[in-house]
Amino acid sequence: MQNTFRPVKDAVTVLTELMIPSYANFGGKVHGGLILSLLDKVAYTCASKHCSGYCVTVSVDGVDFHSPVEVGDLVSMYASVNYVGKSSMVIGVKVVSENFKKGTTTHTNTSFFTMVAMDEETKKPIPVPGLILESADDIRRFIEASKRKELKTQYKAALKKHNEEARNQAHFKLLEGENCIVPDSTSLFPKS
Repeated sequence: MQNTFRPVKDAVTVLTELMIPSYANFGGKVHGGLILSLLDKVAYTCASKHCSGYCVTVSVDGVDFHSPVEVGDLVSMYASVNYVGKSSMVIGVKVVSENFKKGTTTHTNTSFFTMVAMDEETKKPIPVPGLILESADDIRRFIEASKRKELKTQYKAALKKHNEEARNQAHFKLLEGENCIVPDSTSLFPKS
């Protein structure tokens, strides 16, 4: 698969499903977990089409529900390969909910799945084809995904440093004004 390239449009995948009463949560809206499951399914399908094989979900970024999905809505999920690395792919998924009774269409959320192509026998990552960027949207999405990857790496490093520092009792000031208590901090941080 090395040195091969495929257009973004070749792997575009659309999953459309009617939201039925059994999908409802206790609040009468479609359960977010069901939407997540459908998101994973369409991301997997899109990634598998691009790499012509098996892949696994490594991470999910940006699952923010902007509006609820109602029972009776027709939900469509539009997935495309936004970015590829050596063995990984970032799949962007846009979710649109259509309410027939009201005649409305709502963009409920956009999510980003990092998928890794795997050899089915060895269970090791394998190279994926590169992307042929044929439109301004393809280029924008590739650059945005690259930037998200960079920011995610910086965030992880900053959080790791913060957590190491927070283990020090001197950082109890960070808890001031928060909705928590620490009954006995001396047993948590023994003096060295």
